[in-house]
Amino acid sequence: MKYLFILIFLFAPIFVVKAADTMIDSDNDGLSDQEETNVYHSDANNSDTDNDGFDDGVEIKNSYSPLDPKPTKLKDSDYDHDSLSDDLEIKFHADLTNSDTDGDGFTDGDEIKNGYDPLSVEKKKLAKKIEINIKNQKLSYFLSDVELGEFPVSSGKNNSTPKGTYKVLNKSLKAWSKFGLWMPYWLGLGSHGEFGIHELPYWPNGYREGSNHLGTPVSHGCVRLGIGPAKLIYDWVEVGTPVVIK
Repeated sequence: MKYLFILIFLFAPIFVVKAADTMIDSDNDGLSDQEETNVYHSDANNSDTDNDGFDDGVEIKNSYSPLDPKPTKLKDSDYDHDSLSDDLEIKFHADLTNSDTDGDGFTDGDEIKNGYDPLSVEKKKLAKKIEINIKNQKLSYFLSDVELGEFPVSSGKNNSTPKGTYKVLNKSLKAWSKFGLWMPYWLGLGSHGEFGIHELPYWPNGYREGSNHLGTPVSHGCVRLGIGPAKLIYDWVEVGTPVVIK
């Protein structure tokens, strides 16, 4: 026990110093030097990095870029022009001032688009996931638990879309419904693909079903996506991708 106390005594100052480092705010802008240097890549010695009249801490608190003198939200800013917003760069812990954080020859935006880790020079895939919120009629898609976006959906009327955790069983550019409609960009779910995610369906005569009902449960159990988002999700998802319906 005596030796244990000695070890604690010897190493305690190191822990105190490390904890103190995270609290240092040299320019008194509300962000620690560590946050400015490693997360937001702003100037730890200048409270207003982009000289727009607002402290870096105030801009971050209100979700604005501390690097852009124009009033730009982080979600709309792409400081290093790598096709990945500064907001997502921060969430993926990438360098928002460097288009290729890991130096592997591929931009951070291209790596995220293709499901790779922008911090690894190895071809490391990140886990994909889809979540569908029946109450809010929203579909969100995630890469490594980072939400990339969300879209309105139309689930089944009378709670006919079964809740639970599934995996994408199959994909088809155009599947046929037993109700007599075509279902573009089909992603099969359930135990045998008995329901799925797809674009707004259309009748053989070309009439599109449900274009004015996104956000309202109207289907026979499937989850409908609008034109555009359905193709995006279809192209992004892989067979085996988890889908959580809650």
